[in-house]
Amino acid sequence: MKDIFLSNHFIYGGDYNPEQWLDQPDILKKDITLMKKAGINTVTLGVFSWSVLEPQENEFHFEWLQEIIDSLYCHDIRVILATPSGSRPRWLAEKYPEVLRVQENRMRYLYGERHNHCYTSPAYRERVRIINQKLAENFKNHPAVIMWHISNEYRDECHCPLCQNAFRNWLKSKYQSIDKLNHAWWTTFWSHTYNSFDQIESPSFIGDKGLHGLSLDWKRFVTDQTTDFMCCEIKALRDAGATQPAVVNFMDDYTGLNYYRLAEHVEYISWDSYPAWHQQPDIQTAYDTAMQHDLMRSMKQKPFFLMESCPASPNWMNISKIKKPGLLSNASLQAIAHGSCSVQFFQIRQSRGGFEKFHGAVIDHYGEADTRVFREVSELGKALKQIKEITNTRVHATAAIIYDMESRWAMENAKGPRNEGLYYHEAALKSYRGLRENGLNTDIINMDQSLEQYQIIAAPMLYMFRNGFEKKLKKFVEHGGILIMTYWSGIVDETDLCFLGGTPHGLMDVLGLRSEEIDSLCDHEVNHLLPFTGNPMNMKNSYSCKHLCDLVRLKDAEPLMVYGDNFYKGYPALTRHKYGKGIAYYVCADAEMNFYHDLYNRIITENQLQQIMTDIPDGIEVSSRSGEKYEYLFIQNYTDHKISIRIPKNTEILWGSYDGGVCGYSTVICRKKIKEI
Repeated sequence: MKDIFLSNHFIYGGDYNPEQWLDQPDILKKDITLMKKAGINTVTLGVFSWSVLEPQENEFHFEWLQEIIDSLYCHDIRVILATPSGSRPRWLAEKYPEVLRVQENRMRYLYGERHNHCYTSPAYRERVRIINQKLAENFKNHPAVIMWHISNEYRDECHCPLCQNAFRNWLKSKYQSIDKLNHAWWTTFWSHTYNSFDQIESPSFIGDKGLHGLSLDWKRFVTDQTTDFMCCEIKALRDAGATQPAVVNFMDDYTGLNYYRLAEHVEYISWDSYPAWHQQPDIQTAYDTAMQHDLMRSMKQKPFFLMESCPASPNWMNISKIKKPGLLSNASLQAIAHGSCSVQFFQIRQSRGGFEKFHGAVIDHYGEADTRVFREVSELGKALKQIKEITNTRVHATAAIIYDMESRWAMENAKGPRNEGLYYHEAALKSYRGLRENGLNTDIINMDQSLEQYQIIAAPMLYMFRNGFEKKLKKFVEHGGILIMTYWSGIVDETDLCFLGGTPHGLMDVLGLRSEEIDSLCDHEVNHLLPFTGNPMNMKNSYSCKHLCDLVRLKDAEPLMVYGDNFYKGYPALTRHKYGKGIAYYVCADAEMNFYHDLYNRIITENQLQQIMTDIPDGIEVSSRSGEKYEYLFIQNYTDHKISIRIPKNTEILWGSYDGGVCGYSTVICRKKIKEI
């Protein structure tokens, strides 16, 4: 299968919905002219086209799609062709009512919206197989079609009888006996013991929500069932002879599915990025978005697609802010900086009606090129051509954050120590920012991935240890790695049963301590981290902390900071322990962002870790990609004012304006020969 990334250009375009304009061929013709003017080279077709492709059962109309694809290809615009399962036609739901989902309260949905379909339904699977195969048979050999876009933003769950039976079979396969399941779920609590698999129902607020093992396995099942459905979609294409790569578009920090499982079965990862810009300091939003980019890249350790982004403002947020001048380019180039090989928008032409008629687009209702958004899209198209030499480069990370969805599921359903406001994502983001602000490219990985390529690993709030993960961390430190672990880690096993004998489980010798208690602070409460007198890292500043404070008993670890308040004033709040050839740190409390910046700065300096850049000012984000000859630095200003910054020596400007500083909402890309790094 050809690697589409081994080309000499970035994919640039977005979702195009010509089926909405088939009665206005003049608009379709003009769209292509405008696309060419903007530098667009690829569009995604067919995402929501099922009712036009198959208006009645087994009545197929592909002639319009053929004409559109032919016309695009004649103008050197390639196509990512979608399977249409993300939104089924009305006739399908009327003839096969089983395809409509059942809610947690066991009530079936009416027809409507998107994603309202059961992934278990044989009828739905069959109709999806048929339409997918028909598409593949017609377009598998078309030179314009470079990739298959599988469905659209898989999400949510179904509790229908078909799914209940599938869940029971999934459990039988996993546990083999009901006794093993009862032990894993600890069902003797509240006398909830099952006598057979037939008694098991999916978790519901009108039924059983108190068995944490049930809830955890249900989420795993939903992921596996969604993955199986996706694989069936891809198989239909392959059975019909389609050989182009398959991608599925993921969403921002979506907790309904474990994306790592889906990622195993597609050639490339793509995702849809819709940050809420201008609603907090934009550098904060930029780092949060950067973390998602790095998550998508890290799933397969290879380039990914930015499949959707908004050129103006989304219409579905509580507050829809338009992008300030320069931000469209900055946000798009940020994806490239973190490993994307595409910039794509939703949508190319703004819909005239329906739910997203006010969602931003490259071509708005005015329909001409003389708009601010169109000009910025066109300028970005030129920029992507100017930096095309970066297409065959990769992001190389020496640091990683452990960000595990199954652990998050269990932790956020655990009933303690805080049932509102665990702030897991925020805790991970603080470590991420601490590493990135200090010039380290950072991967976002889960417990199943290798640790060997990293020098430093942060494991924030790693509540669950799956499949002996503690052994991997121990080996990592023994062999010279630097581990930063935090409070509320190593508490339960993979079925959400609490470890006995002390926590963090299996790492008390590595960390040189044992956790004894954890204090949940009310929202108005604040504690403080104070430097421990004579601490070996010369920690000098004090920091506030909130939400959770872990009280630990030291064995061999040395304290670096202590608590400043409450009855545990003077207790260790930050510790360090040398183990094997490496070092393990333990952060006991949910400290403020400045703490993480300073901590990682000292760790990186003390251990002489190679940084892509030093002295990065606030408001600037720096990332890098490397090829055979050059390292490319992306220096991005996410403020509205110019910021002075010193770029590394022997570095030349590839793109952007630099005169000792970077202007507001702008990017500078520079390169340096690898041998000089």
